[in-house]
Amino acid sequence: MKVAIAGAGNVGVYIAGDLRDAGHEVMVIEQDPDLVARLRSTLDVQWFIADACEVSSLHEAGLETVDVVVAATGDDEDNLVISLLAKQEFAVPRVVARVNHPHNQWLFNEAWGVDVSVSTPHLLTALVEEAVSVGSLVRLLQFQDARLVEVTLAAGSPAAGKSVAELGVPRDATVVAVIRERHVIVPRGETRVEPGDEVLVLVTPESEDEVKSLLVGEPQHAG
Repeated sequence: MKVAIAGAGNVGVYIAGDLRDAGHEVMVIEQDPDLVARLRSTLDVQWFIADACEVSSLHEAGLETVDVVVAATGDDEDNLVISLLAKQEFAVPRVVARVNHPHNQWLFNEAWGVDVSVSTPHLLTALVEEAVSVGSLVRLLQFQDARLVEVTLAAGSPAAGKSVAELGVPRDATVVAVIRERHVIVPRGETRVEPGDEVLVLVTPESEDEVKSLLVGEPQHAG
């Protein structure tokens, strides 16, 4: 797989090293020549000195030949521009973008060419919630048209004791895994979910509320 990473900061360099060690062909695009000069000897990847927000520079880099673009700069505006160019100008199959400021998360969507957005603060919050929350729905990852959510079933969950087939999960949602006592169960129609199980579901924004009601139940209103 050929991957282009825009931005040679700590995040971009770490991703580049990981992907290279995994056997992928990696190109890092960075506009600061002094930074590239310092890093070139420490990271054996293809380096391209250019502004990744410029279409002409991306043409020179051969962006149309890559399978994945990672917009990993420290500037959200730049990451959005890079993502949009990668998708619309070069038809890159998969675009992953870093979200630096959580309040900008809503911008990182299909309209800007983003397939997957990664917001470290949001992810850390989700992982904390996932570890301590029982009976509530936690969003773990955000994709272009879907979200990965998790529910640790409470004793009073309407799903407790039901098989996956009996849950009535909407057509645009899928139960992807059940974790029980640290063991991953690949769910089938006859798989039953029990209190204490962690149920991971891939949902669309439209199906999320229905899935929540199936696994958590309807909210209790005072009075």
